[in-house]
Amino acid sequence: QAQLVESGGGLVQAGGSLRLSCAASGRAFSSYFMAWFRQAPGEEREFLAASRRTDGRTFYADSVKGRFTISRDNAKNTVALQMNSLKPEDAATYYCAATGSQYYTSFREYEYWGQGTQVTVSP
Repeated sequence: QAQLVESGGGLVQAGGSLRLSCAASGRAFSSYFMAWFRQAPGEEREFLAASRRTDGRTFYADSVKGRFTISRDNAKNTVALQMNSLKPEDAATYYCAATGSQYYTSFREYEYWGQGTQVTVSP
């Protein structure tokens, strides 16, 4: 059974950093893409970053490019999201996800999801 479990969320001041981690088990980690999304109240789930299993290439949304970094550790079956220069508008619930689809920016393409971890950024 595939499972994704996020950790590392919390409260941080604007300008600070957080590192989220996602532990994957089962078929989830062997998926074509592992990614991070976030969702603020009343908003649609937003793509942030993805890592492609076949060649290790990474992809980012413009809103986080240069501030967030996705990385995966194949030996530990984990995917991390390093978030720097956090802004109040980055506050949301952050989700780890996995898909076999090539359409990595669309949350509807993802088969596996974690339970989410909350990130709060104070001004």
